[in-house]
Amino acid sequence: MKRAIVESRPFLLLSLLLAISYFFVMDSNVPGLFLIFWKGAGVAFLAIYAWRRVASADGRMIAAVMAFGALGDMLIEIDLIAGAVAFLVGHVIAIALYARHRREQTVFSQKLLAILLVPVTVFIAWSLPFDRAEAPGFAAYTLFLAIMAAMAWTSSFPRYRVGAGALLFVLSDLLIFSRSGFLQDSVIPAWTVWPLYYVGQFMIVTGIVRTLRAKAHIYNP
Repeated sequence: MKRAIVESRPFLLLSLLLAISYFFVMDSNVPGLFLIFWKGAGVAFLAIYAWRRVASADGRMIAAVMAFGALGDMLIEIDLIAGAVAFLVGHVIAIALYARHRREQTVFSQKLLAILLVPVTVFIAWSLPFDRAEAPGFAAYTLFLAIMAAMAWTSSFPRYRVGAGALLFVLSDLLIFSRSGFLQDSVIPAWTVWPLYYVGQFMIVTGIVRTLRAKAHIYNP
């Protein structure tokens, strides 16, 4: 037990430290390349945490989701499309992971939220940009994001950790898109996008890792 804590907790602590500190320096005069790696490091350490804590195919999948998220965090500072592609790959892997862990029974209200989440989120993303040429791209990306969140919400992982974390991810991306629309002159996205995104990723990975480790303990006491 003590060895597991020693081996895993530093990665979470490093992730938190780097992510929180990045929020306070992201608009500073830190050299660009250094700042890009700083940004990606927060979620990259979540990937390492997952890789070290769960030695199974599912563990590798959630580690890959975080790794592509970290890659997307960095690439988006260089090229928006490249960053979006990295995130898309992560969403596809996450969808596959949640498909492997379906909840046996889901109440009507939970199913309804999952069903409505996809079209409503895609429509919101499509409607946000003032430049309508950007709308199809926003909608296409958001389709995968929303499916990921709906699958997370109806998976067997803790809904109010993993499912809620995925919803925070959705909200953070919609706020990014709002910069091209009605919040283009607002400080709201600048103050909320990174905290919502990182907290969402942190909730997702810790919820999944804890669940997978608990199941492994049950099957291999």
